[in-house]
Amino acid sequence: MTQSEFRLIFADQVNKCEETLRMKKKEYTGDREDRLSAFRIAASLQDCTPQRALVGMMAKHIVSLYDMCYAKNTSFTKELWDEKITDSLNYLFLLAAIIKEEGTYEQN
Repeated sequence: MTQSEFRLIFADQVNKCEETLRMKKKEYTGDREDRLSAFRIAASLQDCTPQRALVGMMAKHIVSLYDMCYAKNTSFTKELWDEKITDSLNYLFLLAAIIKEEGTYEQN
């Protein structure tokens, strides 16, 4: 794969991530202004941090990707691959937002 081909894949994936986050905003936040509210609520229900609530939710997508990668004699549609990869990346973007907002990292 050439560098140009990879750049196109990367740009396309980032666009898919942004579009999915935009489309699912209402589903996951309702009318709340707080974009991360679902993770705060889940954390409260589970008596843990929003970070832990998020990675718990993300685990389902990672396990699904793992299963797809290790499936024998099975192929999957591009749409399914795109969905699983996009969801996994979006959870990482949301985790980055939680970490930044909470300032839960060591300063250099």
